[in-house]
Amino acid sequence: MMKPTVNAKDVAKLAGVSQSSVSRVFFDGAKVTEKTRQKVLAAAEELGYRPNEYARSLITNSSKIIGLVMKGVQNPFYPHVLKQFTTSFKKHGYSVLFVHTNNDEIQSDDIDTLLNYNVAGVIITDASMSMNVAEAFQANRIPLVFFNRKLTSSQFHSVCCNNLNASRKIAEYLAAGETGEMVYISGNEDTSTSREREQGFAEVLKQRGIAYKKYTSDFSYNGGYETAQKILSAGKIPFAVFAANDIMALGVMDAFRKQGVQIPEQVKVIGFDNIDMASWPAYELTTWEQPIEKMVDETVNYLLSEIGEYTGRARAVEVEGSFVERKTT
Repeated sequence: MMKPTVNAKDVAKLAGVSQSSVSRVFFDGAKVTEKTRQKVLAAAEELGYRPNEYARSLITNSSKIIGLVMKGVQNPFYPHVLKQFTTSFKKHGYSVLFVHTNNDEIQSDDIDTLLNYNVAGVIITDASMSMNVAEAFQANRIPLVFFNRKLTSSQFHSVCCNNLNASRKIAEYLAAGETGEMVYISGNEDTSTSREREQGFAEVLKQRGIAYKKYTSDFSYNGGYETAQKILSAGKIPFAVFAANDIMALGVMDAFRKQGVQIPEQVKVIGFDNIDMASWPAYELTTWEQPIEKMVDETVNYLLSEIGEYTGRARAVEVEGSFVERKTT
């Protein structure tokens, strides 16, 4: 038999106070006498009452909920990011409302979900957002952060790895000593991460007079696997392949190996992110580690500051990562 739900009316009856007194006890900043507070808390504990956060948000027009919009749940990088955010916000008394979007650009129903829950702040990870939608959050004084993404507009806060510096160092590493033609595999081309990782890589190779060929993929394992098949069908094994993220690099490795191509003897492979799978014995992938904890801390600190006192200030925060050399180079 299902246990009946305990509500504020039940607590008020047991405590011998009004229902509004119960509400004031559980709403931050509301005035209530210490005697009433103790009576309400004792009754709530006895009945196992927990205030409804959603109902509270409807009354106060604010909540202890952070909306997090994510698309690439099949990329192990992002579930790890979700875990980090959930853990961090929990320490500050906030819950995370996870919104999975099936589209590259956030849809109106995703926005409605966030606004209907009166979220205190919003984090956008691997989905894009139109300018007018982003401005709707500003109009409602809801702080917004683009995580692992940057917009061309400077009016929105973003936190990401320094992709330009990272890809330059990757190119410098591959260009040291004897080299040959290389391959860059991009993710979705409308993302700042993919563009900047190619830009830094291309800058260094151009300076060194080293040719590279670009293939466009989608940041997925299958995308990397299929791209490797295209590379092989072209009839020439490149000196090295730099994939814009690890999960594509793992797909590349598996496709090469299936055709008997030796890594790193015949082709070197480098990824980006340093997901857990990159260190597995089956792969031991050389990659660039994104400093997720630092990036999450930067995002959380900004949101909590803006929730406390909304200013609308915004800047592009770039956090340095580090090169991780393993057995694929």
